[in-house]
Amino acid sequence: MAFDSSPTGEDSKFCVVLGAQWGDEGKGKLVDILAQNVQLCARFNGGANAGHTLVVEGKKFAFHLLPCGMINKACKNLIGNGVVVHVPTLMKEIQELKDFDARALERIFISTRAHVLFDSHQIIDGILEAEQGTNSIGTTKRGIGPCYSAKAIRNGLRFGDLLHFEEFERRLRELIAWSQKRFGDPRERDTPAQLQLRKALREYNTKYAFDPEGGNKGGVANIDEEVARYREFAQILRHQIVDSVTLIHEDISRGYKVLVEGANAALLDIDFGTYPFVTSSNTTVGSVCTGLGVPPKQIDTVIGVVKAYTTRVGHGPFPTELQNEQQSLQDHIEMYVGPAQSMERKGHSSGPYELKPGQKVRVGEMLQEVGHEYGTTTGRRRRCGWLDLALVKYSAMVNGFDSINITKLDVLTGLKQLRIAIAYRNSRMTEVRLPCGYFPSHLEDLKEVVCEYETLEGWTEDISECSSFKDLPSNAKKYVLRIQELLGIPVSWVGVGPDRESMLKVDEPIIRPDGSISASPNCPSSPLRGVSPRSGGRI
Repeated sequence: MAFDSSPTGEDSKFCVVLGAQWGDEGKGKLVDILAQNVQLCARFNGGANAGHTLVVEGKKFAFHLLPCGMINKACKNLIGNGVVVHVPTLMKEIQELKDFDARALERIFISTRAHVLFDSHQIIDGILEAEQGTNSIGTTKRGIGPCYSAKAIRNGLRFGDLLHFEEFERRLRELIAWSQKRFGDPRERDTPAQLQLRKALREYNTKYAFDPEGGNKGGVANIDEEVARYREFAQILRHQIVDSVTLIHEDISRGYKVLVEGANAALLDIDFGTYPFVTSSNTTVGSVCTGLGVPPKQIDTVIGVVKAYTTRVGHGPFPTELQNEQQSLQDHIEMYVGPAQSMERKGHSSGPYELKPGQKVRVGEMLQEVGHEYGTTTGRRRRCGWLDLALVKYSAMVNGFDSINITKLDVLTGLKQLRIAIAYRNSRMTEVRLPCGYFPSHLEDLKEVVCEYETLEGWTEDISECSSFKDLPSNAKKYVLRIQELLGIPVSWVGVGPDRESMLKVDEPIIRPDGSISASPNCPSSPLRGVSPRSGGRI
């Protein structure tokens, strides 16, 4: 029989969409689709270090702070208390929506308890990242960590403070003085970049920090300009700063449908991710409750977004990695059997990226170029690798996914064979699978992991024009089916292109090659529990 419709999120009263890998899974597209039929869309964590790029009616929208519900003119949008907000960035995003919706400002509400992220936090972020040298975490330098640190040591400012501006100004000047005292003075081993940032902080000339030569990339020349700027922001946003706990609970009591979108993803969670190569907030389902002020029982659907392969930005372990940011890894060679393609690569010394049938390709590089794997926030090339279902099983354990949205399946088109990592083993004891859902908490242990792979046949057909799941080639369906079987979680959506119409709903039974209907079995047991490993995989 067909899946119940609720795992798609369409009939949900309180649906949460979360990234299941290292971010950049394409959560925004599903959120955009679901937001067309909800009354409130909310963000609960992170800041402008996250990025959604949406393509609607041929127009591209890039959001770093605004919830994706802004594309639905009938939808209210809430930035919850768990978010840290750089107000100039927020105002810029609202301004860019003016042509789409002149009244966009009236549909965005910000929690009085959400923390304000200042330019000083961004400068401090740059200083701290440079201090790490070769051990740097690879942050976006958007000030997220320093702002959450200010929240934790209780010298941060919240949006509610903007409604009491005299007190806000006093505390802002105190915060900047505190920052200057601790980070402004030059240090013996400072790099030129650090000296520049410390000078900018001492003078509070953030224009100089962001653009030393022209001062044309935002910022202010001194603290008085900063105060004046926030005085203006306070006036513009006065009616949009609300008690978010009251707002969301009133909307729930009215029977409104609520959609919650996560920033970043499970493996970047500060507790459950690959620490310290993580973000500064909790990105998993528990943070929905603390970042919005709702009880767990309110959530009725959690959808995990899984890219059809794996990517991550910045540093840190990556078990299935094929190609890095510099494109310097050996990579995996595979035959390309799909349609001919040519893609522009701005600024690339090798010119356009071209694919021809019968050509041998470096798979990781192909994923980067065909998938346009460049960060929305940073512009950095993303590291790419095979789909890692051992990682996704862990993410599913933490988040309790009701269904999975597979994205960017079209990027795999043309690879003669595909590999999926189905389990982890220890490099010193490869005959034993690690427990199902286990993910090492320590980087040294993660370095010892080797992947058990399963090989599937690819497809040659262009699937980007498919309008329903049943239109997909047989091998593409088999790929989706195998992911569902290995996870024991139904697949509710499959993305085959960048447009809203390219997200295919899986609301029909998935039929195996032998004609039987796919079930959703429990996770296969580990040999550590006395069961033999599945045959057919290879290390």
